[in-house]
Amino acid sequence: MVSIISAGIAPGFALLSYFYLRDDYGKEPLKEVLRVFLLGAILVFPIMFIQYVIDVEQVLPNDFLRTVISFGFLEEFFKWFFLFYTVYKFMDFDEHYDGIVYGVSISLGFATVENILYLFSYGLEYAIGRAFFPVSSHAIFGVIMGYYFGKAKLTRNGDQDYWLFLSFFIPFMLHAMYDFILQFDRYWFYITVPFMIFLWWIAMRKVKKAKHVLNHSQERNITY
Repeated sequence: MVSIISAGIAPGFALLSYFYLRDDYGKEPLKEVLRVFLLGAILVFPIMFIQYVIDVEQVLPNDFLRTVISFGFLEEFFKWFFLFYTVYKFMDFDEHYDGIVYGVSISLGFATVENILYLFSYGLEYAIGRAFFPVSSHAIFGVIMGYYFGKAKLTRNGDQDYWLFLSFFIPFMLHAMYDFILQFDRYWFYITVPFMIFLWWIAMRKVKKAKHVLNHSQERNITY
């Protein structure tokens, strides 16, 4: 049991630490980051219940819609909704990169509990694959969601609604594409690996852009 819990927790905390420590200036309070992580962990249970009802009651008529709605839409919407009403609305983060930290935190809280439950059900031999694929993909979706939350929070030109829409829509679409690829029983691995490389490329570009905004802001403050 201890080995399964440790294997389930390790990739989530490793990725959270990586993105948290990349914040070079004015890191967010660790207590708040862990609180958002815990919120993401709690979200697993209502989402799993809804997914169970959708599956048992056959609410959606085919596998494609079940993949898109039951997983991509539900998971990203719940993360987006609670991030919006707990962080975006009520916390005064003042850097673009802070949105990424909180987006990653809620996503990895969700992914960590989901990972532990999966390993309990199917065995420790899946730990490495889970770390490289589902857990890291949730981290990437969190980066993208948080990036656009940051743009919405800090923009002053009236485009907040546009960035908020992208903060949900893009992670949802990427998540739906990822889950759809997994439906290819024989070839999913050969498609998923390049897709994950593509996702990490997107995520690192968002991190670089967010940090560039921060560095530019610091230089402006020093100059003036």
